[in-house]
Amino acid sequence: MYRELFTTGAKAMLAGVFCAGVLMSCHKDHNPAPDPGTGPVITDAMKEDSLRYLMYQIMQVTYGDGGRNASTGLPTYYWNKSVPVLNPFDKQFANADSLLEQMKRYAINPTTGRPFDRYSFLDRDGTLTNKLMNGVSSQAYIAATGSLGLDYAPVLVPNTNKVRLFVLYADKNSPAGQAGVTRGWEITSVNGTTDFNATSASLDFVYNAILKSSSVTLTFKVPNVNDPVTRTINTAGYNINPVLFDTIYTVISNHGPVKVGYFGLYTFASVFNEKGQPTATKIALDQTLGKFASQGIRNLVVDLRYNGGGATTTAEYLDSAIAPASAAGKVMYKYKYNEALTQNLNAAGLASQVNFPANTGGFTLDNVFFIVSRGTASASELTLNNLKPYMNVRLVGDTTYGKPVGFIDFNISMYDNTHQPKYLADLYAINFETMNAKGEGGYFTGIGEDFGAFAHDFVNVPWGDTTDQNIKQVLNYVRTGAYLSIPRNARLAAVPTSGGSLQIPIQNSHPAPNFNGMVDFRMRQKIR
Repeated sequence: MYRELFTTGAKAMLAGVFCAGVLMSCHKDHNPAPDPGTGPVITDAMKEDSLRYLMYQIMQVTYGDGGRNASTGLPTYYWNKSVPVLNPFDKQFANADSLLEQMKRYAINPTTGRPFDRYSFLDRDGTLTNKLMNGVSSQAYIAATGSLGLDYAPVLVPNTNKVRLFVLYADKNSPAGQAGVTRGWEITSVNGTTDFNATSASLDFVYNAILKSSSVTLTFKVPNVNDPVTRTINTAGYNINPVLFDTIYTVISNHGPVKVGYFGLYTFASVFNEKGQPTATKIALDQTLGKFASQGIRNLVVDLRYNGGGATTTAEYLDSAIAPASAAGKVMYKYKYNEALTQNLNAAGLASQVNFPANTGGFTLDNVFFIVSRGTASASELTLNNLKPYMNVRLVGDTTYGKPVGFIDFNISMYDNTHQPKYLADLYAINFETMNAKGEGGYFTGIGEDFGAFAHDFVNVPWGDTTDQNIKQVLNYVRTGAYLSIPRNARLAAVPTSGGSLQIPIQNSHPAPNFNGMVDFRMRQKIR
C-alpha cells in the first residue's frame, strides 16, 4: 500500500541516504553522537522526513523490528480505519507532530462531537520512557522539561485579579522534596517577584520559572511557621517515589473502631525497570501496603487526584495487592485492538487479557476508596475499573479525565549510511482500549464520583489533614455509611479555617507538563 503513497523523489531520498527502521530496543539515556564516516551527511530535515515516514508506517501501514525480519503488514493505530490515505511528505505537514495532529482529527466521538484522540504524541528526547519504565527522573528529562520534582496551583483571590500560589505536591526524592517542600506551602516569591496576577504574562513567568528552569529561588509561607522559608532549588536526577504521604486513621463507626489506611500516589512509574530490577516505586508501594497490612486496616484510601497514569504493570501490581482472595486467577482486564491486530494476535505477539495472580495481596477490606479528580487519568482509571467486579470500589472527589485507551511505546530510529542507528523519537499513539472483567470501559468523558461524594480540592490543606473535603467524605462514609452533602459552588464550600479561606485553583490556568496515559512496556518487547 505505501508504495503508492510517495513520490519517486521522496522514495529515492529515503533509500539513498539511509535505511530506516523501528527499534524495539531498550531506552537510550542519551542520543547517539553523529557517526563520522563517508557518505552524505544526515541533516535535520532528513531526520524529520524519516520520522514522519516511519511514524505513518507504524500507525497506518505496517510495523517492523529494525529490519531483522520481514514486516507483518499490520497497522497499529487504534483508529486506523478512520484515517484516510495521507502523504507524510506533503508540504502541509511541517513536521511529524503536525502530521500526527492531522491523523488524530478523524475518529470522532459521537457523544461529544470531538475527536476521540486527545492523547497521542511524540516524545522527542526519549526520556519519558526512562521516567515511566525505569522509575528514574533523569537529568536529561529535567533539563528538557524544567521539572524540579514539584507541581503547583495558582489560586485567584476573590474579587481581585491577584493570584496566590500553592504547592500541590513534591516527590520526596526530588530536589524540591529533599528541600522539605510539600503540599500546602504557599509560594510568596519566585526569583524575587512577589506580585502575581491572573494575566498571561504573570502566569507564564511563574510557569517558566518553576517548571521550565534548571534553578529557581522560592520563598514559602509554611503552615504553623511564623517566618518565611526561602529555598534555592536546582535540578538533579532522582529515583521517583510516587508515594506522597501515608497515614492510618482510626474511625469510631456504628460498629466500633475501624482502621483506615490512606496514601497519595502521583504517578505510575514501573515497579520493575528494563533490567527486571525493582524500582523505588515498588519499594515505596511495598513499604506502605505492608504497613497497612500489619495494622489490620479494613478500609483503604488511594488518593489519585493528581495521578495521570503511567505503566500498566504498576496498575496491575497495585490491583493485585488490593484485590480480595476471590479475584485470584480471574480476569483483571481485557484488551481491544484495531481489526487487523485483533485478527493476528499471535502473529503480532499481543495478549488478549491480563489475569490476577494466583495469590492476591491478602487484604480483607470493607471498601477501597479512590480520591479522583479531572487530573486522574488512564492507568489510574484502569486501576479502579479493574477492581469494580470484585469488591466495593467507592469514588470520592470529581469526574476523572477519561482515557480508557493506552500506548505501546515504539522507539523510532533511522540507520545512517554506516548502518549506525540514530535515535529520532518515541511514538506514543493509541494502540489499545481496556475493559474490566464485566466488559465495562469506554469512559472517554470520565468516570463520575459516587452519588453525593463530590468534594472540592482545597490546595492549601496539607496531606492527610482531616479538613480536606475528600478525606472528610471518606471518613464520614466509614463512620456513618453515608457521604456529606457538599455544594459544588466553591464560595459556599470555602468556609474559613484557622489558616484563612480554603483555596481552589484556577481551572486550566496553565497545563502542567504531566503525562496522561497508560503504557504497556511489555508489548514493546513482544510485538514483532
